[in-house]
Amino acid sequence: MSQTTNMTGGCYCGALRYAVTQPPVTGGQCHCRACQYFSGGNVNFYMLIPSDSFAYTAGTPASYTRPDKENAVTRDFCATCGTHVTTRRPGLKQLVLKIGTLDDPALFPGPQMAIFTEEGQPFHIIPDGVPAFETLPPMRR
Repeated sequence: MSQTTNMTGGCYCGALRYAVTQPPVTGGQCHCRACQYFSGGNVNFYMLIPSDSFAYTAGTPASYTRPDKENAVTRDFCATCGTHVTTRRPGLKQLVLKIGTLDDPALFPGPQMAIFTEEGQPFHIIPDGVPAFETLPPMRR
């Protein structure tokens, strides 16, 4: 993954701003049904970043965790414009940062994996050579 550090970003209306001070661990595209809701039907591109490298520099996000799902993720978003910024998954030490919120999305070199492809749609495109997983990839030990 890119050695880019000091990335900045925020929501669509500008009420929420953040900074990232360490390089991402990996990045990918998620085909899960929840991401389709948030993206308007497409895949959701993300980077996994060290949690301690992320800080909000302006505004306070709203959060949502589905109460009816076991091990549900928590999604941070802007309460004003609704932009989904991060996801925290139980048991995952990294934070999931949404690429579209970066000030310079071109810092994302492209997905290194495609996840939850079993929930994907026929019009979702996985680039050639990108490993695809029906759910999450096997944990690296």
